Amino acid sequence: MFFLGMDVSTTATKALIIDAAGEVRGVSAAEYGFETPQPLWSEQHPDLWWQGAQTAIRGAIEMAGVRPDQIAAVGLTGQMHGLVLLDKHGKVLRKAILWNDQRTGAQCEAIHQVVGQAAFIRISGNLALPGFTAPKVLWVKEHEPEIYQQTAHILLPKDYVRYQLTSEFAMDKADGSGTVLMDLAARDWSGQILDSLGIPREWMPALYEGPQVTGIVTTQAAAATGLKQGTPIVAGGGDQAAQGVGVGAVREGVVALTLGTSGVVFTSTDKPFIDPEGRLHAFCHALPDKWHLMGVMLSAAGSLRWYRDTFASGSNYEALLAPAGDIPPGAEGLLFLPYLTGERTPYPDPMARGAFVGLTVRHGMAACTRAVLEGVAFGLRDSFALIRSAGVEQIDQVRVSGGGARSALWRQILADVLETELVSVNTTEGAAFGAALLAGVGVQHWPDVQTTTDALITVKEKVLPVKDNVDRYQDFYGIYRDLYPGLRESFNRLGRL
Repeated sequence: MFFLGMDVSTTATKALIIDAAGEVRGVSAAEYGFETPQPLWSEQHPDLWWQGAQTAIRGAIEMAGVRPDQIAAVGLTGQMHGLVLLDKHGKVLRKAILWNDQRTGAQCEAIHQVVGQAAFIRISGNLALPGFTAPKVLWVKEHEPEIYQQTAHILLPKDYVRYQLTSEFAMDKADGSGTVLMDLAARDWSGQILDSLGIPREWMPALYEGPQVTGIVTTQAAAATGLKQGTPIVAGGGDQAAQGVGVGAVREGVVALTLGTSGVVFTSTDKPFIDPEGRLHAFCHALPDKWHLMGVMLSAAGSLRWYRDTFASGSNYEALLAPAGDIPPGAEGLLFLPYLTGERTPYPDPMARGAFVGLTVRHGMAACTRAVLEGVAFGLRDSFALIRSAGVEQIDQVRVSGGGARSALWRQILADVLETELVSVNTTEGAAFGAALLAGVGVQHWPDVQTTTDALITVKEKVLPVKDNVDRYQDFYGIYRDLYPGLRESFNRLGRL
């Protein structure tokens, strides 16, 4: 018996197959790009995800050496918040507007005015931010009324692939809460928000808990993917909730820190914690009767990639980072603000910008590199501080994953800046692995998500903070915290120009 997890991300669709013991047997991915037709815009055609799914599924089956009839269930995960609009025949009406699109500032303000900002946060658990789905719907209504009038279905990216697999319009509650059109506590669509924004309830798909079966593979989808007709498709979760499952962050006290293109601090909660100011994201988790808090910085490892591509094109990361290990904590008085694509946490500001502050003739590449690593760590520390202030006092363990976590230097900097032990776990495939586990629970191979993760996910490596470094970073973090408030008006003026 095998289970397939599929991750429909911004840059590739990945398919992963695990066996009945939770061991990874095959992985395949199909890459694609996205478009930026105007500054701050980000779009992608849903056909890319479906084509990528077909290629990735066939590749994973071949690599794993399994028969399609041995795959007992499929779980889905993927990029959150993207807006997919279909007509009454299920035809795509326009390219999807993605999570990192920043065009909807005016629509966010309109949502807060129509619903009331405090009421909107109380119901959805979040501010309306440009990355979320709800303001994208209003943008289409205002700027593309001919598209809006043809709309019959609203989906998220992975749920378009679900539709292609099953012909069902369905969505999991974790990803659904990221549309900010749900009542977070009730774990259902909010009639008040939908009515206030004029979005018909019938456009919204049926909602399911992460381990629930949402449909089966159709004959046409079986022919396209190589899966067996009738294979159950389990709800799954948005990429961050599925990542939480994949590293075992399914109980209070365990924090997942993902150091990918974006940086995410994620903690499971037994009830919906809501920050009255909306600085943290509060969503449903991918398992029943659980929620999660999440702080998101938009450019984490993405900051390092920009830095490498801009100033050291052609260098590999190992060669780039090695000299930074010889620079003392604080990068000799150099700080880096990682707001290269605006920011979400703790500053929900699409106009925020990146900056090096404190440059002198003494600073070379090694110091600049270290400043980038430390700046991202300081930004992630902001999320930890907010999570504690929201009422989550118990943090027993921080589990780190993502491409940036491969760097031993960066892991040490994080441990020192966050003043906590960091651990890595035996699972490295994150969201796709979490989706595969949800598939296994969905067909009762495993009893429940928490029991499953306790049994299959183990700590592999620990990094402890160094006291001298912790003390030194305290001083630098205080200065870092002063930079955004001091530069905010300058960022806004630059944006207006």
